[in-house]
Amino acid sequence: MSTQNNGWPVLNFDEIENTLATLHQWIQIVGKIRLKTMPWQNHSWHVPLYVSPKGFTTNPIPYDGRVFQIDFDFKKHQLSIECSNAGSVTMELYARTVADFYQELFEKLAELKIHVKIHAKPNEIDPAIPFAENTTNKAYDKDAAQAIWKAMLKANEVFNTFRSGFIGKASPVHLFWGAFDLAVTRFSGNNAPLHQGGMPNMPLDVMQEAYSKEVSSAGFWPGSKDFPYPAFYAYAYPSDALFGSQKVAPEEAFWSSEMGEFFLKYEDVQKSSEPDKVLLTFLQSTYEAAANTSKWNREDLEK
Repeated sequence: MSTQNNGWPVLNFDEIENTLATLHQWIQIVGKIRLKTMPWQNHSWHVPLYVSPKGFTTNPIPYDGRVFQIDFDFKKHQLSIECSNAGSVTMELYARTVADFYQELFEKLAELKIHVKIHAKPNEIDPAIPFAENTTNKAYDKDAAQAIWKAMLKANEVFNTFRSGFIGKASPVHLFWGAFDLAVTRFSGNNAPLHQGGMPNMPLDVMQEAYSKEVSSAGFWPGSKDFPYPAFYAYAYPSDALFGSQKVAPEEAFWSSEMGEFFLKYEDVQKSSEPDKVLLTFLQSTYEAAANTSKWNREDLEK
C-alpha cells in the first residue's frame, strides 16, 4: 500500500475497506458538528470537510463569540479540537468502535465548553446505526488511513488546478462526508428542474436545494462493497440524453448507464506516467461533454 507514483499512493480496496468504513462514520460525526454550528450556505457548502496538510479539517467554525476547529491528523493519528479562547484537546485515532469515538469526542467538546447536539445517525448510509450504538465499525489501520488521505491530497491538488480554469460560479473542493467523496462543481447559471432525491437517509429538501442550479460535477470516491474500486467520477444535472455518448478521455474512462456518470478508476490514474495530466484530461473532457450537450454559454464561463 505504501508504493507511490509521483506522490500518488496505491489504493487497494480490500486493504482499506474496513478502515474506510470506520473513517466514514467518524467524519460524519465531525461533519455533523460543523453542520450544526456553521451558518447556512448555498448547496450545503457549510457542511463539508477539507483536505489539510495533516489529514481532514473542518476549517475554523464560529461559535458563541469564539472560533473552534476539528482536525483529523493522519501523521500523528490524532483528532484535535482547538478553540480560540480555551486551548486545545486531542484524542487518539486507533482501532476503536464508532460508539467509543462518539462518546469521547463529545466529552472533549464539553471540556472546551462547546455544546452541540447533532442528528446522531449517519446519512447516505444504510443501515443507519446510531453512532452511540455502533460497535460494528471499529477497524483502523494507520497505513490505510494515510493512503486514503494521501490519495485525497493528490486529487485535491488537481481539482483545484481544474477549478481555476472557470470564471463562472464554482464550488470550493469539498470533502462531503455523506458519501465520503471529494468533489468540485461548476455551475452554468441556469436553474435546474426539481431533483427527485433517492439517496438513503438524505432529506429530500436538502437534495433539491443542492441541485437547484444546473451543474457539471466531478469527484473522487474511494469505493464501496458494491463497487470495490476507488474511482474518479463525473456527472451533469440535469444531463442531456446525449451526455453519456460523448467521447471523453483518457481511453480508460467509461460510462455507467446504471449510475448515469462517467468513471475513471483510480488505479488507471495512479499507474500512468503522468497521473496529474491524465486526471485533468478526464475532468476537462467530461466537463466539455456536459457543457456542450446542455448548451452552456462557455464563452462567458471560461477563461
